[in-house]
Amino acid sequence: MAHASHDSDETAGQESLLVVRGTVGGVLMGLANLVPGISGGTMLLAAGVYPGFLQAVAELSTLRFRRRSLLLFASIAGSAALAILLLAGTIKELVETQRWIMYSLFIGLTFGGVPLVWTRARPANPAVVISGLAAFGLMAAMAWVDAGGGGRGPSSFWLFLSGVAGASAMILPGVSGGYLLLLLGQYERILGAVDQVKAGLLGSGGPNLDLLGEAAVVVIPVGLGVVIGTALVSNGVRWLLEHHEKATLGALLGLLFGAVVGLWPFQVGVEPTPGETVAGQVWTAAEIAELEPEDWPVRRHTPTPGQAAGSLALVALGLGTTVAIGRLGAKTPPDEPAPAQSG
Repeated sequence: MAHASHDSDETAGQESLLVVRGTVGGVLMGLANLVPGISGGTMLLAAGVYPGFLQAVAELSTLRFRRRSLLLFASIAGSAALAILLLAGTIKELVETQRWIMYSLFIGLTFGGVPLVWTRARPANPAVVISGLAAFGLMAAMAWVDAGGGGRGPSSFWLFLSGVAGASAMILPGVSGGYLLLLLGQYERILGAVDQVKAGLLGSGGPNLDLLGEAAVVVIPVGLGVVIGTALVSNGVRWLLEHHEKATLGALLGLLFGAVVGLWPFQVGVEPTPGETVAGQVWTAAEIAELEPEDWPVRRHTPTPGQAAGSLALVALGLGTTVAIGRLGAKTPPDEPAPAQSG
C-alpha cells in the first residue's frame, strides 16, 4: 500500500511539472504567434515540450485520449489562447505605429530560426537544395503578389487560410505563422478582432454582444482553420520527416530565407486618394472614408542613416534572441523523447 501511494505521489508530481512546463511553453507560443518572425514551434522547443505536444496532437486527432497528453495539450493551448487574447491589441498597435522597428526585429527573429533547422538538415544533399529553392521561390512570389497591397476584405476563405497558417507556426520550428498572416493581408485584422473579443468580454458594463458579434465574423473561420490545420499539419509533418526528412528540412530553410523578402522595414501605410487603384479596385471618396488604416496600401521609403543603423541593431537583437532560445530548447529534458524523432 505504501509503495502504491509513493508511485501515486510521484506520478502526481510529474504531471504537475508537465503542466507547469506546458503553461510556460504555451505563453511563449502565444506571444510568438502574435509576432511575425517568431516560431511557436521554436518556443515549445525552448520550454522542452515540443515532442510531447506533437504526440498529444497526433493522439487527440485520432481520438486517443491519454491523461498525460490531455494535460499537456490543455495547459499549452489554454495559456497560449490567454496570452493572445490579452496582448493582441498591444502588438497590433506597435506594428501600425512603429513598423520599421517591429519589422527589423521580425527579420532578425526569422533569421534566428535558421541554425535550428540547419543543424538537422546538414550535410546538404540535392533534396535539401531543390526543396529549399522551391520553398524560397514560393515565399518570394507571395511577397511580390502582396507588395503594396491593402484593401483586401476579410473573406471567410482568407481567414480560414490564415488560421491554417497560424497552426503551422505551432508545428513547424523556425516558421512564423505571424509572418504568413502578414503576407495574406490578415495579420492586423485578426489581431484587431481578438482585441475586440477582449473588449467585449472584459468591458466595464459587462459583455458587449455587438462587439463579440463583429469579432466572431473573423474569429470563427480563423479558429476553424487553426483546429483543422493543427491536426493536418502535425500528422503531415511527422510523416514527412519520417519518410522525406532531408527534403522537408530543406523546404523549412527555404521558407525561412524567403520569409524576409516581404519584410522591408521602411514602409508606411498611405491613405488612398479618390480614383486611385488599389488591389485592382478603383476607390471612391466614400469608400476611402470607410477604409480602416490597417487596409491602406503601403509605400516604401528610403531610411535615414540613423534608421538604417537602428534597423541593423534590431535585426542583430532579434537574431540573437531566437538563437539563444533555440539553444535553450536543444537541452531536451530526460523525460521527453528527442525532437528529431517527432518533427
